[in-house]
Amino acid sequence: MPEARAVRFDTFGGPEVLYVTGIPMPSPGPGEVVVAVRAAGINPGESGIRSGALEFKYPTRLPCGEGSDLAGVVTATGPGVTGFAPGDEVLGFSWTRSSHATHTAVPVTQLIPKPAELSWGVAGALYVVACTAYAAVRAVGAGEGETIAVSAAAGGVGTVTVQLLRHLGARVLAIASPANADWLAARGATPVPYGDGLAQRLRAAAPEGIDAFIDLFGPQYVDLALELGVPKDRINTVIAFEAAARLGVRAEGSEDASTADVLTYMAGLVADGTLEIPIAGTYALDDVAKAFEELDRRHTRGKIVLLP
Repeated sequence: MPEARAVRFDTFGGPEVLYVTGIPMPSPGPGEVVVAVRAAGINPGESGIRSGALEFKYPTRLPCGEGSDLAGVVTATGPGVTGFAPGDEVLGFSWTRSSHATHTAVPVTQLIPKPAELSWGVAGALYVVACTAYAAVRAVGAGEGETIAVSAAAGGVGTVTVQLLRHLGARVLAIASPANADWLAARGATPVPYGDGLAQRLRAAAPEGIDAFIDLFGPQYVDLALELGVPKDRINTVIAFEAAARLGVRAEGSEDASTADVLTYMAGLVADGTLEIPIAGTYALDDVAKAFEELDRRHTRGKIVLLP
């Protein structure tokens, strides 16, 4: 019986707790297909789950797999599946922490056909950043001509959020390191360096005020948004859940926009060139710990992708 290979961790900790092991080849249940994974993005939320920092929100039963993003080729279909067949190229997401593997079983409701214009790396990196960006932009009600500040604007979600806001006609204050200023400016954003004096720089960049704030980094930016006078219902964080609950701001992310329709819409914007998904680096499955070491430094522009 052929085996699959998958990432696992048996204890909470840093990237060093990750390992790759053989597992029984998945078999599809009703409404599921098995996907041979060609690419799977990695995300900060997965680091939080692995470290135990998100145990309050995403309880973990050890040993645990990981991974949400995926793109690959259907190899088997379960009972009742009519929309996909073996050989179909797909992209989508797993909610069972299983995409960091050579094969995984996925409900067809969590997959869409992969547009031919998308590389495997981009397709495998799409789900979390695309649906998170969509949810965050929707949560703050970003409108044409409004000024929206975005923290961690050059990260995986940030690069997509900035481009989606510009596509909708908003002015974007993109908070990031100076090293990313040219990239952000080339996509129509106004780069604002993070660090001491940030509030003053944001006020100078937007003397008439900031209409909404999207935080993609941490609670200090929720505090900053309130300090700048942004209304609570127009502040959204995708990571500072405790601060959001305490301060009464929004905390909508990928789970709030995880539908095939949203994913199809966002994939279409990438396929037609409206949005770009920067790939910061690719790693073999066996090098998953090294991939997360790079991610956890939080200085990459765009997505890091495993290529099983």
